[in-house]
Amino acid sequence: MKTSDFYYELPEELIAQDPLPNRSDSRLLHLDRESGEITHGRFTDILSYLRPGDCLVINDTKVIPARLFGRKEGTDAHIEILLLKRRENDIWETLVKPGKKAKPGTKLIFGDGALRGEVLEIVEEGNRLIQFTYDGIFEEILDVLGEMPLPPYITHKLQDKNRYQTVYAKHDGSAAAPTAGLHFTQELLEKVMQKGVRIAHVTLHVGLGTFRPVKVEDVTDHHMHSEFYIVEEDQAKLINETRASGHRVISVGTTSCRTLESAADDDGILKAGSGWTDIFIYPGYRFKMIDGLITNFHLPESTLLMLVSALAGKENIMRAYEEAVRERYRFFSFGDSMYIG
Repeated sequence: MKTSDFYYELPEELIAQDPLPNRSDSRLLHLDRESGEITHGRFTDILSYLRPGDCLVINDTKVIPARLFGRKEGTDAHIEILLLKRRENDIWETLVKPGKKAKPGTKLIFGDGALRGEVLEIVEEGNRLIQFTYDGIFEEILDVLGEMPLPPYITHKLQDKNRYQTVYAKHDGSAAAPTAGLHFTQELLEKVMQKGVRIAHVTLHVGLGTFRPVKVEDVTDHHMHSEFYIVEEDQAKLINETRASGHRVISVGTTSCRTLESAADDDGILKAGSGWTDIFIYPGYRFKMIDGLITNFHLPESTLLMLVSALAGKENIMRAYEEAVRERYRFFSFGDSMYIG
């Protein structure tokens, strides 16, 4: 299976640069995973595809303002840091630009010195481990100094930080938003519950590895970066009860999907707990937990496009994407949505 099998042509003007004024005004393409039939509508139509007894699984991670702009102590050279993974004792794995200015021992200053860092070592793929020092609470300092880490294909500056958060974001830790959830408003979630659909939450802190380009020719040679997830006991029970009663588990986003598939055993029983996952789902994978997926439109040749192809079939997905391009859907993080079920 070649990476190039997952390529499609996308006009640049279809890459959404800004969120819509109203989250739920996005369009919805429904792909029937059995028949391959495609239907067009609005995101609020998701209510018509959900049934009483279904369980909608959301990822309640919260994006941190993980992009920091600072300077190198001594030379005042500008430097940009992207926080990727929190380690112990205020040590973070980071992406640094320009990397050549961040050798081990380099000292960094952010703001007026409210936050300082020292490069400890260079790790996998040139990432840097940085030890931070500060007075006060790290998250509060980050909220003042940091910017939202928008993907590189978004060139506009975000006016409202909250538009790159889901309305149910709760646990700090992501370097990118679980974007399928951006379409939900509190009002729409209320309507979902009024219909008799249960909502369960898991947590997966999204890392940039999710969006890392696949640089190998053979898909199976690609290795995913690991991401931290949590499945709480009561939520595992709710999801397992849904399956046991014959109802459907529908994942909101590929991050929720990967969490469920990582934490399930071979018999399709979801296990509570936490840990790191580097699960890579591509065609040929047998899903253990999910029956449907709400997702956005993903980059050509990306691992996320491979995941949705595993669920609905590559031919169905590529045909649906061609249709979405023809119909001028908006693509990627702030774009329109797709329901596979």
